[in-house]
Amino acid sequence: MVPETKPVEVITVARTAPIYHPPLPEPIESSGLEWRILSPDIMQQYLQNLETGDEPRVAYYGLTSQGYENLSMTMGEITRYLEQILHIVGYYREMDEEEEE
Repeated sequence: MVPETKPVEVITVARTAPIYHPPLPEPIESSGLEWRILSPDIMQQYLQNLETGDEPRVAYYGLTSQGYENLSMTMGEITRYLEQILHIVGYYREMDEEEEE
């Protein structure tokens, strides 16, 4: 005896999966910087004041003109990259909002 078969009704419902949009990170909060340009004359004065105790002992870090230019160009590239990333994220969020409507 062969068991009786019944047709199976298949219903397909097409739905797009909800897209998760993680929150953007907190904005960058940079700390203040103090720039001092030390020419040979200013440095000599600093060393004299240091010997007399009128200046605090401070470690100085230096950049060449080319190094400063490279640092400036790198910061510009970081700014450009972040602006482009935020634009891309905004575009896709806008596209998803239009599809939800």
